[in-house]
Amino acid sequence: MTILWVIGCFYYHYYWFLLLTPFIVYPFAWSGHYFFEKNQPAAFKDPVKAKISDWMMLFDILRGKIKF
Repeated sequence: MTILWVIGCFYYHYYWFLLLTPFIVYPFAWSGHYFFEKNQPAAFKDPVKAKISDWMMLFDILRGKIKF
């Protein structure tokens, strides 16, 4: 979802929309944690570690270690 949002911002030249990215994409992730997984997102406890983990997972997906 985040990647599509960022690509769309660049494609349509709405660069200032990039500032809205956290407010657009995070509610989807957080609602998934609360309603489907029944747990609390790690971003609430340690946001730096959560973001580092996001990037590590992306690299694992790109290298084929995790199926997309």
